[in-house]
Amino acid sequence: LCCECGQVHLLLDNHLYNFQDEVDDELICHICLQPLLQPMDTPCGHTYCFKCLENFMQEYNFCPMDRKKLSFQQCHKSSLLVRNLLDKLIVFCPFKAECQQTMQRCELEAHLQNRCPGFQKYKSELQRKKNPISKGKEDPPPKGETNTPKDPEVPSGGSSLVAESSAAAVVSLGTAEPGLVNPAFEETEEGESLIQRTSLVAETTTIEIHREDPEEELGMRIVGGKDTPLGNIVVQEVLRDSVVAADGRIAPGDHILEVNGVNISSVTHCQAVSFLRHPGPVLHLMVLQEKGFSNKNSQQDSASATNREVIHVTLVKRDRSEPLGIKLIRKTDEAGIFILDLLEGGLAAKNGKLSRNDRVLSINGQDLRQGTPEAAAQIIQTTESRVNFVILRQSGVQLSDPVEDSSTSNSSSSSNGGSPVHHRRRLDQNHYRRKSNYQKGYVSHEKTVAIKKEPKESLGITIGGGRDNKNKLPIYVTSVQPIGCLFRDGRIKRGDVLLSINGIDLTHLNYYEAVSALKSNAASHSVILKALEIVTLNSPEPSLDIKEQGFGWSPLWITWLGLPSYLHCCQDIVLSKGNLESWGFSIVGGFEESKGNQPFFIKTIVPGTPAFRDRKLKCGDEIVAVNGVPAIGMSNSELIPMLKEQRNKVTLTVVSWPGSLV
Repeated sequence: LCCECGQVHLLLDNHLYNFQDEVDDELICHICLQPLLQPMDTPCGHTYCFKCLENFMQEYNFCPMDRKKLSFQQCHKSSLLVRNLLDKLIVFCPFKAECQQTMQRCELEAHLQNRCPGFQKYKSELQRKKNPISKGKEDPPPKGETNTPKDPEVPSGGSSLVAESSAAAVVSLGTAEPGLVNPAFEETEEGESLIQRTSLVAETTTIEIHREDPEEELGMRIVGGKDTPLGNIVVQEVLRDSVVAADGRIAPGDHILEVNGVNISSVTHCQAVSFLRHPGPVLHLMVLQEKGFSNKNSQQDSASATNREVIHVTLVKRDRSEPLGIKLIRKTDEAGIFILDLLEGGLAAKNGKLSRNDRVLSINGQDLRQGTPEAAAQIIQTTESRVNFVILRQSGVQLSDPVEDSSTSNSSSSSNGGSPVHHRRRLDQNHYRRKSNYQKGYVSHEKTVAIKKEPKESLGITIGGGRDNKNKLPIYVTSVQPIGCLFRDGRIKRGDVLLSINGIDLTHLNYYEAVSALKSNAASHSVILKALEIVTLNSPEPSLDIKEQGFGWSPLWITWLGLPSYLHCCQDIVLSKGNLESWGFSIVGGFEESKGNQPFFIKTIVPGTPAFRDRKLKCGDEIVAVNGVPAIGMSNSELIPMLKEQRNKVTLTVVSWPGSLV
């Protein structure tokens, strides 16, 4: 819980308050639809919360209300009068069970810290969690351990992919795994004169994650589970500036096999989320990581690995524009990005922890093992403050002078503001509806809610999603506030997908269009909302709300699979490759007589391949069509040859749902 407002929200999001009275519309932020916090005025006369406007301006360059051109630097704090009016709004204490007091908004933090019995009780319980009873191991971690709850459904045996010894196990995925056909690996017909690719190699690694705050989220999104065709739990995304990103060892595509010694390779998606969200100062993870194709140089690489060490370095910028003073290049004989030089007097040189010839493995959790200097420079330049490097250092090796080619030498540059930034190109999106009947464990049903209300009474909901979202989600309810007519009515719930309001279709709108439509229609005496509720079918899982305490709320990945197909928004991803390359991804799913039609999901993306370099395809994405040919109803044996027939270019039509946040 946030110690300032006493409620659950993401660190970067606004504080949440329960207001006693309806707040005047002039004091409402038109981005979050909540009373303004740290209000900022725009030159065009609109006012927004500081954080709302800052987040919006990172993606857009116009005012959300009138779409006039705008930059964040042009905005300024609202007048002292406006700020005082907002601070004096009356709020309830969030600990209603133990405390029924009301106070001005500006007084809530002091009330929680000094007078609220409910918050004192919460802090006492949190303190007990931080200092659990020792389990009596020989070498306990210095920060203590927490007991992990054992799920009765979790098998006691280890995963078939995990070696019983503690050393990292190297496994070959070249042979067919049940239910997995791997188009990433394809033997070439030509004599392998360039690189002798023999098998796909992966390693199991044990990773220890330390958290100063045991309740802090890890900062990654996961997909999969035994109740989906993916089977394993797979990391879909690592969020910037998160605990996992700062550690730098977990990357998208990694398979999580164990959490604190508990095997999760055969648990449901919800069970895996519960294990990964369990609080504690130290988290032990065993992960399976793709290492790419083995080749004739692999023995040399492993021999030299003893002279290498992985080092974590954090540089703190005073503002986004401050340069780090690092020159980055690519080599002709080795993949990845290397530090050519540290500029004298620069932030990196003053820090003293980076060196010439260090190989950059990741920056802020973004995997750069096969990356470019331009990609690294873009990550650095868009980072507000902390830049977390994970680098590989090898002793006794001098930097080779030539770079890959002259054009690379000119563009590979530095993070000092002069390097070119290659923005991600936008493809023409092809959105169409398709047939699918996959709703494993979840089903959706439509409901119509008609409400009579006062004209000035608000709906009292917050929303998420929108077709401008990177996953192109439908509009869904993120919270129902204790003020407003929908809370009183009780039929609209958190997680409901909003279809229409007073006959206006919301399913194709972006976030800001949906906010405007809801706001304008809420002013009438009666409101008719059509919504879609996604519910579990005979699920033994406990309430998801319980699992999500301490986390900013968003739907679980698996619940999106229950949406009807007309709400799916497809996008085209075009991959290109050379004659000797493989596409670089594996798939699961398809038609089976025993299971019927199942979607095709991306299960793995192999480092160093076209799918990996393109960076648009993600684990957990559903393949809807290949080169315009629908995949529904196909089996593995039908789709794989179609993919292999495409020599140099393929268009994949996919549906991408955001993974569950842990």
